[in-house]
Amino acid sequence: MIEILKETDALLEGHFLLSSGKHSNRYVQCAKVLRYPDKAEKILKPVAEKLKEMDIDVLVGPAMGGIIVAYELGRQLGLEAIFTERVDNIMALRRGFEIKEGSKVVICEDVVTTGKSSMEVKELLESMGAKVLAIASIIDRTSSKLELDVISSLRVDIDTYDKEDCPLCESGIEVVKPGSRKF
Repeated sequence: MIEILKETDALLEGHFLLSSGKHSNRYVQCAKVLRYPDKAEKILKPVAEKLKEMDIDVLVGPAMGGIIVAYELGRQLGLEAIFTERVDNIMALRRGFEIKEGSKVVICEDVVTTGKSSMEVKELLESMGAKVLAIASIIDRTSSKLELDVISSLRVDIDTYDKEDCPLCESGIEVVKPGSRKF
């Protein structure tokens, strides 16, 4: 899996502002992997294998990073794959997508770090009567236990810092915000 990340230039080094508000010295830009359908299939195959054991009705990918992940997992598993997107910076289900009460759902992400976006989607789906089973992702960067299990292809430990304690800020390295969430 690391080789796939390297050969697609998805593993970046520098000074990054994460969607959690924290800073890091490395960043996994999964969009670089997902631009190649054959690589997307390979990198998500281990996740699909683990999900086969679960009784899932629908996969939900939060925009942006989770859309292609949900689609590819849906393709491999023969399941419906839909997505949420932000409306006034709040996750919503749009475009005629629906969640039926009692639906068993897996949230699909490219990278899970703090789980903030996933938990926002979980809250939305549960308000519609869904049962959220887990989070599926390419990369698991979590440093603490989340409310849901994370099923991933790869666990990656990357240093993260609060802005106030960031050695990269102190050394004057310019920060880059590669994610899609607005602050």
